[in-house]
Amino acid sequence: MFTNTITRETLRLGLCAALLSLTAAAQAQQTNWAEKMVNKKSIDFGVIARGSHSSFRVVITNIYKETVHISDVRTTCGCSAGKPSKRTLLSRETGFIEVTMDTRKFTRRKDSNLIVTFDKPLLAELRIPITAYIRTDVVFEPGFVNFGKIDQGTESKRKVTISYAGRDDWQIKEVRSKNKNVAGKVVETSRGNGRVGYDLFISLAPSVPAGVIRERLMLITDDAKSPQVPILVEGRVEADITVTISPLGKLIPGKEKTINVVVRGKEPFEIKAIKCETSENTFKVRLPKKAAKVHVFPLTVTPPNKPGPFKETFTLTVPGRPNAVTFIATGQIADTTTK
Repeated sequence: MFTNTITRETLRLGLCAALLSLTAAAQAQQTNWAEKMVNKKSIDFGVIARGSHSSFRVVITNIYKETVHISDVRTTCGCSAGKPSKRTLLSRETGFIEVTMDTRKFTRRKDSNLIVTFDKPLLAELRIPITAYIRTDVVFEPGFVNFGKIDQGTESKRKVTISYAGRDDWQIKEVRSKNKNVAGKVVETSRGNGRVGYDLFISLAPSVPAGVIRERLMLITDDAKSPQVPILVEGRVEADITVTISPLGKLIPGKEKTINVVVRGKEPFEIKAIKCETSENTFKVRLPKKAAKVHVFPLTVTPPNKPGPFKETFTLTVPGRPNAVTFIATGQIADTTTK
């Protein structure tokens, strides 16, 4: 009887352990599919100045055929926050979660976690560790450089006031930028009684391309332990001429499909010519003849019998504009062969 009791108990414990092991394995597998979509497994802000606007973006790409949905984004500490750019991601679609640190209310070492919960196509909870050290001796005002919207081809400048409290001989040696179109320089404004002041001037070159600017400039100081202090630079450079075109969608070989191309400019302009890189005989277009701020013209495609993704790059020639305007048309050619 004693032996039988031990046997039953051992069997019960063994079954419980097996169930727990299977549950843990299932949970790990659920999390694993979500982990494969993100570009960061951890976020390290490094050493950042008090009052600075510090943020990182966790890029999420839906690598699956099913639609992915984010049901919740939160952090485990009030020192950090996360906000998704979009909650629903179609197949192959990309979004991001903006993770920010509160450098005004919080100082020194801060550790937290970003928790992203998915409820489609399966339930999963993704946990990403966050680390930062907010130094109290360096303060930025404003906390980051925001150029807002600027016209392409124009030079723009912004100023940030830097205040340091600690030692009289503290220095900023240089400002490093990985982007040749974004430059920074510092001018000392005050020194004495353990305090040092600088003005940081950030400039955008006229050659900066159209699109979103998001750079992290690095101030190099003479601190032995923490010589680098980052500052965020953001903005959007808007082209003088932009093109809007809808995807061609599903295409049938040999069957014409027409979509509209919308070209907008800040001032009236003419379109002299349009060329495509490869499929010269695939597309037909009727260009407008008069100058206008907005041009809308039809673009007709006759797809070749080549099933699969279809993409063509077009170039618009605009008189008086040194650079041509380009846009891309995309679609999917159906396989109509019978087996």
